[in-house]
Amino acid sequence: MKIFKFKNKLILQFLFVIIFFSTLQAKNLDKFNEGNYISDYFSGILLLKDNQYKESYSYLRQLSGLELSHLTYSSKFLYSLVNLGKFNEAYNYSKKLEKTKLDNFESDLIIGIYFLKNKKYDLAQKYFLKLKSRKSTSILNSFVSSSLINWVSFKNLNFNKAQNKINAIDSRFEHLKSIQKVFLHCYYKSQKTNFFFEELAINQNIDFSRYNYFYATYLSNNGKVDQAKEVVASSLKLYPRNLLLNQYKLDLDNEKYQNNFNCQNLSNVIAEIFYITANALSSQEIYNLSNFYLNLSKYLNNDFYSFNALLAENFYKSDNLIQAKKIYKDMSKEGEAFLWYSAKQNAKIFIKEEKNEQALKLINNTYEKLSQKNVYVTFDYAKFLKNNDQFKKSIKFYTQIIEKIKKDHPLYAKAKDGRGVCYERIGEWSLAEKDLLSSLDVDPEQAYVINYLAYSWIEKGVKIEQSLKMLEKANNLKSNDPYIIDSLGWALFKLKRYEKAKDHLQTAVKLLPGDPIVNDHYGDVLWKIGEKVQARYYWNYVLNLEDAEEDLKNNIKNKLILGL
Repeated sequence: MKIFKFKNKLILQFLFVIIFFSTLQAKNLDKFNEGNYISDYFSGILLLKDNQYKESYSYLRQLSGLELSHLTYSSKFLYSLVNLGKFNEAYNYSKKLEKTKLDNFESDLIIGIYFLKNKKYDLAQKYFLKLKSRKSTSILNSFVSSSLINWVSFKNLNFNKAQNKINAIDSRFEHLKSIQKVFLHCYYKSQKTNFFFEELAINQNIDFSRYNYFYATYLSNNGKVDQAKEVVASSLKLYPRNLLLNQYKLDLDNEKYQNNFNCQNLSNVIAEIFYITANALSSQEIYNLSNFYLNLSKYLNNDFYSFNALLAENFYKSDNLIQAKKIYKDMSKEGEAFLWYSAKQNAKIFIKEEKNEQALKLINNTYEKLSQKNVYVTFDYAKFLKNNDQFKKSIKFYTQIIEKIKKDHPLYAKAKDGRGVCYERIGEWSLAEKDLLSSLDVDPEQAYVINYLAYSWIEKGVKIEQSLKMLEKANNLKSNDPYIIDSLGWALFKLKRYEKAKDHLQTAVKLLPGDPIVNDHYGDVLWKIGEKVQARYYWNYVLNLEDAEEDLKNNIKNKLILGL
């Protein structure tokens, strides 16, 4: 895998060489074809691609003048500036590009946003119109430029004309049109604002829970704090894990809330439009460009700390863990909901870095600090403890949840399952079996709970026929899941239906080639059907796997000598 990645990097660098020289005009070739310039350019671009903005900037800034001959340099440099929060420098550089007639989509966008921030709306509109006139194959660029032109024009339009512009938005952006329609009514202080917010909230096709937060802020901005509390409370019943809503509930209850979004503020609305764009790019794993739009959002509405959640997630997904941890640490200061969320995210990073003790310490300390611990917070804590082998402690908190909620609560079946797994891991099988059955009694369609219970029975040599039927159901619920397929094959193996067992176990090995237990099972079935050389091959393979436990290795060593 490392060799494959290295070759890919070499290919990428080679492509950069071709692109670099193909876009470099002859008049400046002598200056920029020197080794140090080429090295700086490649280093800057690769660091930018890896979201290492400070380092990228340090290389790219040394290439001043390259924009005269290299078509893409200026855009890359602007990305590094905006993603570092150097917006004034980005603005000045964009104006320099304009003077030399080298302006582009990014420079026009930055200048327009600068004027918008400073409430020079006519000048902002001028640059947004330039954006629109640029031919782009990007659907998102088209959405951004159209939205910017629309919203900045609303300063000079009555409500009906503004509404016509929103209604004319491309049908491909139907959900985004719905969001902008709500903001439009709010912006113009329409009497139908409440209606459109509520209509958005009940939409079953997409999760608009974020906009319940905006509805609540709209109400509190207009002095209707009690109504805002009602909106938050009802929204949390549907979306109990929404970060913004949970924090706003705490803020409203403590009367310490600051309304950091106002849909009658043009900059705030456009910041949210950029956030929507950034979210779409993040879902496509285009993290660098997603961060560019997120930082434009932060420039327009620096008080809205929610933008940092996606920013940190982008850094995490692109393996820039240091930067992700830094953002989560800053977010933790914005209230208890953000404190708990940030602790969970940083703990996940610590585990990725194989710092499990540090992760456990962080979660324990943070949970103790919280003044309010609802069942969802406690569930997350219990689950974290279970996943980190703190089974007895986890049981205590799962029990707290089970005793507080009714059977129809969304967490009941999950808490029973979690506690059942913990009981099984500490050897309390009768209690584990009871909890797992109870979980399935409440929600019979839980494929992984079915798998856990059925596989446990198989390992104990009981209820194997019943387990097989349950696993067939689980396999229908979650097709192509390697763990369920392995369990299904193992049930057939225990029932001595070796040929059918082989088919399932062979599929499981293909889906999970590095799993010790799956390979061990496959070796066993190969032995039973007479393919003993192949069986020993798979058993030997397990001995070389890092994840294989010592008990399993010892068992396999015996099988290599004695067979089954």
